[in-house]
Amino acid sequence: MLKILDATLREGEQTPGVYFDGHIKLAIADLLDEIGISIIEAGHPMVTQEIHDAVKQLSGHGLRAKVGAHSRSLKQDIDLALQCNVDFLGIFYCVSEARLNHVFKKDIYTAIDQIASVIEYAKQNKPGLLIRYTPEDTVRSPFQNVVDAAAAAVNAGADIISIADTTGFMIPGTENNFYDYVSRLKETLAAKGLSPMIAVHCHNDRGYALTNAIDGFRAGAEIIDATVLGLGERAGIVDLAQLAVTLKNDFTVENKWDLSKLPELYHLVSNYSGIPIPANFPIIGDNAFTHCAGVHSHAAVKNPTHYQSLDPQIIGRKMSVSLDHMSGISSIEWALEKLSIDADKPLIEQILKHVKSIGQKGRRVDLSELKHIVDWCKKTVVA
Repeated sequence: MLKILDATLREGEQTPGVYFDGHIKLAIADLLDEIGISIIEAGHPMVTQEIHDAVKQLSGHGLRAKVGAHSRSLKQDIDLALQCNVDFLGIFYCVSEARLNHVFKKDIYTAIDQIASVIEYAKQNKPGLLIRYTPEDTVRSPFQNVVDAAAAAVNAGADIISIADTTGFMIPGTENNFYDYVSRLKETLAAKGLSPMIAVHCHNDRGYALTNAIDGFRAGAEIIDATVLGLGERAGIVDLAQLAVTLKNDFTVENKWDLSKLPELYHLVSNYSGIPIPANFPIIGDNAFTHCAGVHSHAAVKNPTHYQSLDPQIIGRKMSVSLDHMSGISSIEWALEKLSIDADKPLIEQILKHVKSIGQKGRRVDLSELKHIVDWCKKTVVA
């Protein structure tokens, strides 16, 4: 069964200026758990004492999801994560030649020894721990380095190998695509008698994170990383709502996700991250299921599928119609029906004229204001 790993509390806090207090992290984790997320990456305990304490609190909170920590390939990081009693541990170490030569000052063999030793150490101290090894910047590293490091990690006790597109380098339809990369890595490891779970961690620097993640899934990845609002370093990673809805609606992935909780989760994260939800944001944005132009609204009122490829009820939302300068008669009739207001044709035409004049000022009319417009126009029509 495909698993979603939500990294809002770890990768999400790598968004400049974003930090969640412990009680907010708990509230976010509760909603993620209610949705049915498999793994919640709660933070990197080495970064601050507050993050360490929050990871520990979440791991003891009784969630159905596995609660995880992030860790460098260092024993002191492993010790801090184990102190938090996490169920999942993500260990990373880059094996690109540039990082090995210019940052770590190590050859690939020394690096692999370090990776394997910390994984063995973690597994010995907590045998049931689910361990992921990530060769950071996987897709730009020499493939043989990735294979050798991944094989050593699995032999040392890693359960998952994560393919990280750390810089948003991969482009669908080119020679650098996730489908081919995941397929190649799985086949190469299988030839060595190794079959770890494969995860994909896709950054959105060039706008292809979701597409790359879906390509990875199609090639057999069992875990996909995501965050609420796609938060994360630079342009962030895969957006949770877009991923979950696509997998559930279009790929009919076996799951027990309750996606009706997504709007509540997104507003909570937006409120406490200070990152607004764009009105035109897919799935969750205010305009995602709102029809504006008269032709669109006229058809959508009769049958929403004329201008919607997705049923908003999958996340507990409903179709709506915008009342502004683009509105037509059908938009006004739809709104009046919502308000249980009867109106004849002359009154409707007068209301429409008034709504259009407001829309030309760059403003939308909501249903509560429309009631006042109806009262105003009734007197105008009578006069």
